[in-house]
Amino acid sequence: MDDFFSNETEQLRAEIAASAARMIAEDGADYSTAKRKAAKQILGDHKPGRDVLPGNAQIEDEVRIYNELFFGDSQPARLLHLRQLALTIMEELEQFSPYLIGAVLNGTAGKHSDIHLQLFASNSKEVEIFLLNKHISYEVSESAHFKNKHSQVETLSFLVPQKGTAPEGVHLFLYDPDDLRGGNRSTSGKRIERADIRALRALVSQETP
Repeated sequence: MDDFFSNETEQLRAEIAASAARMIAEDGADYSTAKRKAAKQILGDHKPGRDVLPGNAQIEDEVRIYNELFFGDSQPARLLHLRQLALTIMEELEQFSPYLIGAVLNGTAGKHSDIHLQLFASNSKEVEIFLLNKHISYEVSESAHFKNKHSQVETLSFLVPQKGTAPEGVHLFLYDPDDLRGGNRSTSGKRIERADIRALRALVSQETP
């Protein structure tokens, strides 16, 4: 009997992960929103237990599978374009120790994906002044700190014009240099995947024809 309920839970978790992956790949939904909508779509008004909800790693695997199945002819080129653009931006922002994170780094980026960068500056105003001097208009918001979910960091978002296509979105998360020296573990203790300029340059070089 225990095996029956265990298998049923695993099946529900897999269904929710697959549904969430479709929303992320097709609509550009964030993981949290996609997970919540997928759970409601499959379970209705029944509140799911924590053991039923898939983790982000499982959803990420499903996004990869979905991209291979439905965007196999276009996603690799899209990913390379975003990585090349991210590298160009990071080289411009080199003085702020930029690191690439998110879908563009882990390979799941699709048609709706933006570029997410961590910057480490002693004063966030330095980054703002840098952008203004480059005539880049940006919006300011706050995002949860990767080490402390109760702490917020300033986030600068802007669009990079692209010739013949829609502009690409970029989000800069501004951290203190001490956050860089303190390692890259999240509040849950999990390692945060990120790449500096050198690592991304090597990755792009491997993928460029």
